[in-house]
Amino acid sequence: MATTPLPIAGGFYESDSLPISAQECTNWFPNLPQTAALSQETLFGTPGKSLLAPGEGVREANRGADVLAGIPYFVNGNVLYRLNRTVTDMLETFDVTALGTIEGTGRVSMANNGTQICIMVPGGKGYIFVTAPDTLTEITDLDFRANGNPQSVVFVDGYFAFNTDTKKFIISALNDGLAYNALDFSSAESDPDIISALVVYNNQLFVAGSETTEAQQNIGGADFPFQRTGLFSDIGVDAPFSVVKTTGAFMFIGSGKNGSASIWEWRGNAPRKISTTAIDSLLQKFTVEEIEAAFAWSYAQKGGFFVGFTLPTTTLVYDTITERWHERKSQIVDFKGTTQTVRDRINSVVSAYGRVLVGDSQDGRIGSLDPSVFKEYGADIIRPVATQPFQNNMRAFSVASLELTVESGVGNADVPDPKVRLEISRDGGKTYGHSRTRRLGKIGEYEHRAIWWKLGRIPRFAIFRFTVSDAVKPVIIQLTADIVST
Repeated sequence: MATTPLPIAGGFYESDSLPISAQECTNWFPNLPQTAALSQETLFGTPGKSLLAPGEGVREANRGADVLAGIPYFVNGNVLYRLNRTVTDMLETFDVTALGTIEGTGRVSMANNGTQICIMVPGGKGYIFVTAPDTLTEITDLDFRANGNPQSVVFVDGYFAFNTDTKKFIISALNDGLAYNALDFSSAESDPDIISALVVYNNQLFVAGSETTEAQQNIGGADFPFQRTGLFSDIGVDAPFSVVKTTGAFMFIGSGKNGSASIWEWRGNAPRKISTTAIDSLLQKFTVEEIEAAFAWSYAQKGGFFVGFTLPTTTLVYDTITERWHERKSQIVDFKGTTQTVRDRINSVVSAYGRVLVGDSQDGRIGSLDPSVFKEYGADIIRPVATQPFQNNMRAFSVASLELTVESGVGNADVPDPKVRLEISRDGGKTYGHSRTRRLGKIGEYEHRAIWWKLGRIPRFAIFRFTVSDAVKPVIIQLTADIVST
């Protein structure tokens, strides 16, 4: 009988045919140690969320966020808020200041030039916020709408730039988001399709259409400062709010003419598809309107760089370091008092005050994304991970023992004796048998082992699913099994 290592850190990959692959990886992310280690593929639990400010009177969903001069601002419901931090005797406290009214209920885009924040309601009103004194002003210059209704905003080379609903993009006056000239407009000349979004990357303004993307650069022209650079791609953006910057690249949900939605990364001079066929298949299950409403966020933490794409039922997260995917989901209590599993409740992410701050989809609270927190605003985080199907050349086998090597001894005062649950599927992930729990180790039980014995006969192939829901440090180091042919 030989002990065999079994892969467990492949990430999310759920095939249309579950027996091919039914790999779950929810609220775990694969980690690949960059040196010799006990295991070269491990799993860490995703960070928890702690409440910083409930926001007095804030009970509506977050719509967007930005940081100006190190201070974070959130649009929650119909109000622009500033998150304030006070430190007294080494104790941090947070509160919010209401700064004015923003129309609408949907997502907004936000950008700043160092002194002004521009807030754009797609197709609606635009606003400029400044400090000293705090002033929120609607953009009323008639030339702001001379070339169509602005949809979203970015900042580039001293200008606020907006795409409009007339296949054009416009710019503000230099360093002034309240002043506009009706002649300051251009279009995507390579293929004048609908402009879905603008992206600033490598000091170039990328004009992303519904089917194509081209780059323009500020050359300081007397009539209009931006002109085409010749950089062009036949991949466009399907979800305007899915465009997100990462380390040395930007990503988005997009497609080409007669194509279907995938997730792309533009790094250097061309995009490459980073979504797997399983993710592409998942995207096809959503309507065009649901894809258009998808949005993305990104953050860096503890050496990782994560990019999340939020869809109606799940949030798919890509780690640019490992280039592997995982899912994130939240537990919420609905108005009937029923606990439901939904997509990750993050609506926006910004970094400020030495923290990763998150706006919320449920009630407008502002939280901190924290690897040392193992709950989500006091609620349990359910962490299932399901392996690839294991088989013995399609011959029957039995599993004499199965060991999940974890970081043991992680019990704490709140959860003194944490557990991990195992379920086995013998039909390719369609159903799972009854669960068997093992201990993760009480405080100080660093040598405790999680082993399941005599798991029975497997006729063809098996999937092992492990779930941790206790609020303790979650780390899976490796999975090994003693397998016997029968």
